[in-house]
Amino acid sequence: MEADRTDRVRDFGFADADDAPIPYLQRVREYYSALGYGAPYEWAHYADVPFVRLAKPLALCRIALITTAAPYRADKGDQGSGAPYNAAAKFYEVYSGDTAFDHDLCISHVAIDRAHTTGEDQGTYFPLSALRRAREEGLIGALAPRFHGAPTNRSHRATLEVDCPELVRRCLDDHADAAILVPNCPVCHQTMSLAARGLEAQAIATVIMGSAKDIVEYIGVPRFLFCDFPLGNSAGRPNDQASQDFTLKLALALLETAPAARTTVQSPLRWSASPEWKLDYCNIARLSPEEISKRRAAFDAQKSIARELRQSR
Repeated sequence: MEADRTDRVRDFGFADADDAPIPYLQRVREYYSALGYGAPYEWAHYADVPFVRLAKPLALCRIALITTAAPYRADKGDQGSGAPYNAAAKFYEVYSGDTAFDHDLCISHVAIDRAHTTGEDQGTYFPLSALRRAREEGLIGALAPRFHGAPTNRSHRATLEVDCPELVRRCLDDHADAAILVPNCPVCHQTMSLAARGLEAQAIATVIMGSAKDIVEYIGVPRFLFCDFPLGNSAGRPNDQASQDFTLKLALALLETAPAARTTVQSPLRWSASPEWKLDYCNIARLSPEEISKRRAAFDAQKSIARELRQSR
């Protein structure tokens, strides 16, 4: 069978069978079950999806940026390039920042693909600089005065009843015509999908730039630009401005031209020639019993930190 597969790749130019979007829903379910966490998490899922077209040409629109990245805080431990998962750096309320200034935002608090990326370049997960360049090119009319940070919360109720309405309120206050939402981890993709639905219901057009295709499409969103890169790189390749600008331009084109809800466009950019990296994230089949036990202990410790933070609010 393996020989037949190799022949097809060689003779017909087929891609490797593993060169497909990572099945995050399945991987995450099997991973946490193997770690001993009981019943699998139930992801949000909708049949109907709100959809609103841009009310004016993109070149006249004011664009809001929504992120799940966290502001750097010196008292919260390692949050820099290559930092391990750091629950102490989490935030639990929507925050905003001035788009006229640069910001030090980090993604150590969420489950990015640490085996294949480091979070070293903010442009891969927070495309503020790319949006400024798009504005200078006349591709968009203006940036909203603030960007907004969305907490990554597993609770559907907290996300839908607290965080999403607050994000919508702030975007309305900023007179945003449209919003670009950039998630990082699996649950971040759910948060941004739910936020996009709330924004569309209030006549703010949205596009999600993300890397977890199955999660976003399972939930149901208006527009989705799928970047088939390791989690933490939804806005382009690290230290590659051309990649980041290209990725943003794809998202802007989708924002303007999507014909209906549930429109997905896949970026043609590839992370590497080999799809081997796709086999690692939360893949229980690649972990020894000893590694599974080690990860359970580490995750329990981080859960305890997060619990204390929530209780101290």
